[in-house]
Amino acid sequence: MSHDRGDARDWLGQARVDDAVRALRPDYTALLIIAKGLSPGPSEEATDSLLREVEDGARGVLAGREPAELPQVADWRAAYQAFGAKPSRTRPSVEALLRRLDTGLPRIDRITDVYNAISVRHLVPAGGEDLDRYQGPTRLVRASGDEPFGTVREGQPEVAHPVPGEVVWRDDAGVTCRCWNWRQCTRTRVSDATVRALFVLDGLAALGVPGLQAAGDDLMATLAALHPGARFAARLL
Repeated sequence: MSHDRGDARDWLGQARVDDAVRALRPDYTALLIIAKGLSPGPSEEATDSLLREVEDGARGVLAGREPAELPQVADWRAAYQAFGAKPSRTRPSVEALLRRLDTGLPRIDRITDVYNAISVRHLVPAGGEDLDRYQGPTRLVRASGDEPFGTVREGQPEVAHPVPGEVVWRDDAGVTCRCWNWRQCTRTRVSDATVRALFVLDGLAALGVPGLQAAGDDLMATLAALHPGARFAARLL
């Protein structure tokens, strides 16, 4: 979050989606959720059970089809193509998760496991980040190409840069997520120190705003059950 540790709703009020992104997909809606009072830690039986339930449900939804055949995923593949990305190589996050069903969804930690489960259950790209590592408000823009993006390559930290025109989430310090929802940076990722998080849920027409809101409600309810005392603020953008 910004260094002044301002109120969550004030911070959410500064978030924005650039007109250049709206021009690509006028049907786009973001749901931003701030969660405070989280209890970080490793994956546990509760999150493993949640993911197993979601895996079974998703296999039923796919019914042998490829993830790209689902309207919600096809929407995102078209959005990626609109700014020049190749979705067969740079996959929307929800498609990447669905493609891991055969071997099982990853078990990462008790915060990340929840938003991954919500992503697969509702067929919505969802990301979670450590709010205290943000510098300034979040915004979705088309990159100039010189913005820093902290990542890891061959086990070593690396600063990369987006392609000019790429759709990215960013703050004052650089890119926080490349290709809309493809890959998050290392600086703001959820860790075992995360107690305040920003969750970003991305919606297009096939999901619809009611579907996006249902996913957000599910995310908050699930987090509240696993993190007693957690508090939430949300904004549709």
